[in-house]
Amino acid sequence: MKIERQNTISFKEIKPKIMYYGTPTLLLNTLNEDGTTNISPMSSSWALGDYIVLGIGLGGKALENLRRHKECVINLPSPSLWENVEKISSYTGTKNIPPFKKEIGFTYKKDKYESSELTPLSSKTVLPTRIKECPIQIEAVVKNIRIPEYTSLFAIVETQVLHFHAEESIIQNGNYINPSKWSPLIYNFRHYFELGRELGKTFRSET
Repeated sequence: MKIERQNTISFKEIKPKIMYYGTPTLLLNTLNEDGTTNISPMSSSWALGDYIVLGIGLGGKALENLRRHKECVINLPSPSLWENVEKISSYTGTKNIPPFKKEIGFTYKKDKYESSELTPLSSKTVLPTRIKECPIQIEAVVKNIRIPEYTSLFAIVETQVLHFHAEESIIQNGNYINPSKWSPLIYNFRHYFELGRELGKTFRSET
């Protein structure tokens, strides 16, 4: 196979500190010891079938809560909520803040609903609440938590979806999300973005 070379394009190897090359932002709700809900902004996740895998940093309240109570709600905010997300991005629900988090400016905050100006909504079966303003809210149960041998930075948490809630305005044909009416909040190299215009669709699309 002949490899085409374009002299007008050049590349350079770099070593970026972060690899968030454009992933959806989510707000992970977990249950605190006293029955209240903790909200954790995240951007490391992927879905396959009815399973969603989360990459959760060690030393935070989210992982501590999930180890104790294996239920959560995965809330997907729209781009209009980016400022609400950012308002709690520097907070942790852990009183004993790990040194590495203190160094980069994290502070303790218990009531993140108040700080984010978001509204709790009762879930259907899990104990952590949903976030009313998020167009998509996914109740899930933890199936497995694993800390890889090759890192001390994060855990891989496998969850199974129990209930998928969506605003009626973004639903089409009963059980489908209308991609022209729903846009996730994208975390792109630590900047917030929204999706642009539609370019096309895959052959597997049913809408």
